[in-house]
Amino acid sequence: MRHFASSWAWFCGALLLFIMLGATDAFAHGVAEGDQGYVQEVSGVQFLPFMYLGAKHMVTGYDHLLFLCGVIFFLYKLKDIALYVTLFAVGHSATMLFGVLAGVGANAYMIDAIIGLSVVYKALDNLGAYRRWFGVQPDTRLATFVFGLFHGFGLATKIQEFELSKDGLLPNLIAFNIGVEIGQLIALSAILIIMSFWRRTRSFAGYAYAANILLMMAGFMLVGYQLTGLALA
Repeated sequence: MRHFASSWAWFCGALLLFIMLGATDAFAHGVAEGDQGYVQEVSGVQFLPFMYLGAKHMVTGYDHLLFLCGVIFFLYKLKDIALYVTLFAVGHSATMLFGVLAGVGANAYMIDAIIGLSVVYKALDNLGAYRRWFGVQPDTRLATFVFGLFHGFGLATKIQEFELSKDGLLPNLIAFNIGVEIGQLIALSAILIIMSFWRRTRSFAGYAYAANILLMMAGFMLVGYQLTGLALA
């Protein structure tokens, strides 16, 4: 068990190193070049391909996964996990659909910087910082929903850059959303399996603190990347 906890700490450190060295596009709701070409060229209803792209986006979306890791970090009951994940999914889906269909966009760098801050926010929440600093505990359910809105709006901003065909746009977006939820379930299942083993270790409390420090640092890295991109754009 102790070896597992140590391995988990090394994994968290490796993830942070990857974020530090990785390409910025991967964290700005980046879409692979081949996928970009596909969504720009197709027209009509393409339900299964867009569902696949939605699942792929969530599974490879490090900003989403880091935030969700923070959200479920100290959640033990499945009903609580389901509630928070649903709040995030509803917010994410609502602004993604609204942003694309209404043609409402924003500066992608600023939105993604806010998404990075959502990771920082949740890590600080897990560390009990707000209670110590301000004597109050923010409503984590409301925060999860609000940050879900920003995550979805960031994706909507990126999708609009591809100038998708209007033919079949709504069904394709719905398929993409379904894929996002499928990808989210796959990613969360893997995370929960790892977390369930880790929580059984005696050293969980100590490593949990260190893991949330790493999570906070990863969030600041994401913010730094986006603000740098904004300054250089």
